[in-house]
This record gives sequence, structure tokens and C-alpha cells, in this order.
Amino acid sequence: MMRKLPLSQNKSNLIGYFFLAYSISWALGIPLALAKQGMIQPIFPKWFHYLVAYGPMLAALIMTFVTQGQSGLQELWKRIIKWRVGVVWWVVALSPLIMGFLVAIVINMLTNDCISISDLGTVRFLPPLGIGALFLWIFTFGLGEEIGWRGFVLPRLQKDYNAFFATTILTFFWALWHLPQFFYVFEASIAPGWLIGLFAGAIVFTWLFNNTEGSILIVAMFHGCFNYISASSAGNGLLAAIVSTMVIIWAVIVVLLYKPQTLSRKGMFVVCH
Repeated sequence: MMRKLPLSQNKSNLIGYFFLAYSISWALGIPLALAKQGMIQPIFPKWFHYLVAYGPMLAALIMTFVTQGQSGLQELWKRIIKWRVGVVWWVVALSPLIMGFLVAIVINMLTNDCISISDLGTVRFLPPLGIGALFLWIFTFGLGEEIGWRGFVLPRLQKDYNAFFATTILTFFWALWHLPQFFYVFEASIAPGWLIGLFAGAIVFTWLFNNTEGSILIVAMFHGCFNYISASSAGNGLLAAIVSTMVIIWAVIVVLLYKPQTLSRKGMFVVCH
């Protein structure tokens, strides 16, 4: 382990990260938004939306190399591929799939709404992908985002703040990063509920990240599985609402059980460089 950076250096590293993450993602997201609003001619194809996800990842790789060199990248890579975390945490990582399938079965049994599992493979801006949509979400907005938000930002925020406050700060910047998407993907009317769901998801991610001692892979799996259930044509409406509500309840339980200091039973994972 290298010596702990002074607080001011830690903050400057985070500022550099946010600048890069926003710059890279928004360089694609803003033109997509302007084209959708009819303000400019399209510059990129719509499927470039999925490349927006790699801004946080690229920012994390660049800042890690600049501040820690090759040893920092090696440490980050170990956490990206960290899969030896225990069976229970793999079940948690896959739980959005489990919850989504169970909820879909119940909805089909009790209502006139017919949710087809095959519809989960229908995503925006691309042809139907079937089960391939799950891998799309894991390898774009799963790993692409989580290498940055949980891989780089969270352990550095947790050096200076308790887990709950660190998660709150992270949620603010994470939400702001999505801003261009509200002009070409999301409807503005969903913003209040979306923010609540995002904050709840961030709490669950912090709980999962700390309990697996920094596994980015496990958090990315959860993220990708959740998007697979909620961001497809099958996930529109009741299914997404129910699964999101379950995540919100989950977040409340985490805070009540583990308290704001650590949000986990294993304490906070920090990067001591």
C-alpha cells in the first residue's frame, strides 16, 4: 500500500475524474440530445447511446494511471475481475433477474397485462437481441459505469466521509451525468421518481460493494441485470415500477440494519493510495 494522499489531493483527483467522465460521455450524449430535439442534424447514430456508458470507465482508467501509475491499474483490474466473493453475493448480483422473472409471472397470473420474457431482449436503438441484451447491459452500463462510480469514486469518497454521505455525494454527480439522456431517452416527468430510485440503487450498490470488499464485477452484474429487467419494452410500466420499489425498500432496510457509517457488515472499502 502507498501512503494515503492528503485530502486536497484526493479531492483534486475526484474533480479530475468528474471532468473527464462528463466530458467523454457528454461529447456523445449532447449531440444525441440536440439531434433528438431537432436543433442539429444527427452527428452520431442513435446506438452511440451505449457508448456514452464508457465515459466513467475511461475517466477512471485515465485518472488511475495518472495518479497511481501501472500499480494502480493493476489494483483496479483485480477488483474488476474479482469473482471470488461467495455464492450469496452472486445470488444478490443476479437478484434483479430473479425478482423480475417472479414479478412478471405474478403480473401475468393476476392481471390482463401480458409480459413476455422475450420482450426483455428489445432495447432502444438496436434490433431485438434476445438474451444478448443482458450482456449488452452488463458490458456497457454495467461495467462502463461501475468501473468509474464504484471502482474509482466511492472508495475515495469513503476515505473522508461515512458510507451514507459518500453515497449521497456520489448520487448527485451520478444523476447529473445522466442529464443529456433526459433529452433523448427519458421523459422529464419521470425525474422525481427516477432520482429516488437512483439514490436507493446507490445505497444498495454501496452495501454490495463494501460487503464484497470492492468487487466491481459483482456491482456491475447487479447494474446490468437491473437494466435488463427495467430498461426494455417488457420492463416498461408495472414491472419496472414493482422491481424499482423493491430496490427502494431494500435500500431502507440496508440503512436501518447497518447504519449510515458503513452500510455493510464488513466496514467501508477504501483505496489507500
